[in-house]
Amino acid sequence: MSFAYHNPVKSILGCGVIDQLPQLLEGRRAYLVTFPEARGLGMIGRLEKALGNQLVGMYDQVQPNPDVAELVQTYAEFWNNYGDCEVIIALGGGSAIDTAKALMVGTKTHRFDDLLALLSAGGSFVPHKTKRLIAVPTTAGTGSEVTPWATIWNRAHGKKYSLHLDETWPELAVIDAELMLTLPSSVTVQSGLDALSHALESIWNRNANPLSRAFAVPAAKEVIATLPRLLESMQDKKLRLAMAAAALKAGMAFSNTKTALAHSISYEMTLKHGLPHGIACSFTLPMVMKRAIGVSKDCDAALAEIFGQDLKAAPDFLRGFLESVGVATDFTDYGVSDEEFERIVKAALDGVRGRNFIGVSA
Repeated sequence: MSFAYHNPVKSILGCGVIDQLPQLLEGRRAYLVTFPEARGLGMIGRLEKALGNQLVGMYDQVQPNPDVAELVQTYAEFWNNYGDCEVIIALGGGSAIDTAKALMVGTKTHRFDDLLALLSAGGSFVPHKTKRLIAVPTTAGTGSEVTPWATIWNRAHGKKYSLHLDETWPELAVIDAELMLTLPSSVTVQSGLDALSHALESIWNRNANPLSRAFAVPAAKEVIATLPRLLESMQDKKLRLAMAAAALKAGMAFSNTKTALAHSISYEMTLKHGLPHGIACSFTLPMVMKRAIGVSKDCDAALAEIFGQDLKAAPDFLRGFLESVGVATDFTDYGVSDEEFERIVKAALDGVRGRNFIGVSA
């Protein structure tokens, strides 16, 4: 048996590691991409003080699920006014990191529409210019800090685009658990379940291999063991660090396998029903796991390490875990009729991510 595994991102994990950013920049000029609340939380001020003149500009209005309508002007302003900086620092959750990945890919015209046309055409392409990316996640779950993928939404037309190039791998992931202490319980749950989804989706995946499973199994076990305890002690640095480590491992796993059916289902649940990503990609995990059990010996063995040898009971255990952290697990709980459920699942199975699922006929 042979397999390949590739992840070029240097990861730094700990408490207070954000203070290493001035040295990690190595004298390069940086542009900050972050979310509106970052200043009130003291994060922007901390970076401004640490980086001084190295920080040449910022965009601090990232909204959840970056949309084409928001990116058009931001993209032009970045490339027209800050095109000479070398590095983009993304500070925030998956939306901030996805926004930074969209900005780091430059077109000749500095127009986002031209980038969108390339994404719409599908396939790979060579960007006219690129920037380096340092990802500083403030949530434990996205995995985007160690993957090359970014999701860009077009809510007006009910579409999403996936940006995935060799150039969009981050250079560095600086994962500081202290930045996660201010997360409310809702975001803690959403991001934690996003990490669990990444771990499990990389296990019941056609692209899985022994090394991806070596990251995925402990990631899933650690999320299940840590998240309920964290919700009872939100300021516990050790628990925040444990969740950050679990999310990093999950990111390392799916950075090579990509996601599968649960994520394929999630896109429409986010677009049409407004579900936050972490909920949209996790509430179907018991259903998807039930379909995966018995298909692959390697998958079953990995799931048994997480849930025990009685795999028939595993979907119910997972359903109970999700419900214990406040997540409903039936489509009807989200206003989806049986007819719409059938249509969503069928479309998801035919989707790019859905076809990664081992329960789909090759």
